[in-house]
Amino acid sequence: MDVACYTAPGAGEPMVKSTLTRRDLRDNDCLIKIRWAGICHSDIHTVNGDWPHENFPMTPGHEIIGEIVDTGKNVKSFRAGDVVGIGCLVDSCQECSACNDGDENYCENGATGTYNAPDRVDGTITQGGYSTHIVCREEFLIRIPEAFADLESEVAAAATPLLCAGITTYSPLKHWGVGEGSHVAVVGMGGLGHVAVKLAAAMGAEVTVLSHSTSKEEDGRKFGASDYVATKEEGWEKPWKSHFDLIINTVSAPLDPAPFISTLARGGTMVMLGLPPEKMQIGAGQLIGQRRSVAGSAIGGIPETQEMMDFCAEHGITAEAEVIAAEEINSAYERVIGSDVRYRFVIDVNTL
Repeated sequence: MDVACYTAPGAGEPMVKSTLTRRDLRDNDCLIKIRWAGICHSDIHTVNGDWPHENFPMTPGHEIIGEIVDTGKNVKSFRAGDVVGIGCLVDSCQECSACNDGDENYCENGATGTYNAPDRVDGTITQGGYSTHIVCREEFLIRIPEAFADLESEVAAAATPLLCAGITTYSPLKHWGVGEGSHVAVVGMGGLGHVAVKLAAAMGAEVTVLSHSTSKEEDGRKFGASDYVATKEEGWEKPWKSHFDLIINTVSAPLDPAPFISTLARGGTMVMLGLPPEKMQIGAGQLIGQRRSVAGSAIGGIPETQEMMDFCAEHGITAEAEVIAAEEINSAYERVIGSDVRYRFVIDVNTL
């Protein structure tokens, strides 16, 4: 079926209103009428051609909430009328050890992204959520909890970015065992960082924000941080030596890792979520001396994403979101690049 969308005709070109063709339903597919679609900073990087292997024209968007309007004949877990979400993935091999463990995001044969990825069946390029409808196999749908399921509510809109920002921060917090008494630092208070603060605080951790400046300190404390540190200040790290069990680095900007690593406790880990444009230089001595680690994490699998959404519903956690009309997408991109958003944009797809 042909559906309305916003698409990037080429790398770095403004988004324009257009149409795209969604595939006919396969036996395990669901057709979703999209209500809300989040804007992720990675959408902007991809549209701008900052990363390899972009395919144009491109309709981005991997933070999606909507309603099922049709199903394939073999769909068992969902039915028309169910409110569901789609995150960064719409398929994987379903055969490798990672997929069998529910870590489809680490599929050994390459997971299929919600947009800008070849479909595993016919090779066509997937197109994302800046559109009125999308087709997805049922195994990659997230059931939206009742607390977020009123599609006309601001809460549903604010829950939409959790399909990327939520799972990207929840997964490392869970993997590294954050709980009561944990000391967690969050580097950056942007679209990812503000959600990380909320999640870590809800898990019982003592949360400290490490940000370039204190301009967002009031928000950080409101979201659950007990301390807020300006890393532009010389020697900021000294009072925090060997303190944090886990550092979640949500920023993509290059930074000197040495002062951050010095704040890790014995056995502590600094987890990278962003993709800096340059290689990071790490001194082995800082790691060896206190059995510290630097690690990475990428989104999460489907079972863990469902767990995250349920956790957020239980604890009343959403992103802080500004709803925009579809015609505002280009200006929203400019505002994200200029750090002029607190903290995520969500497209009202009814305006498309």
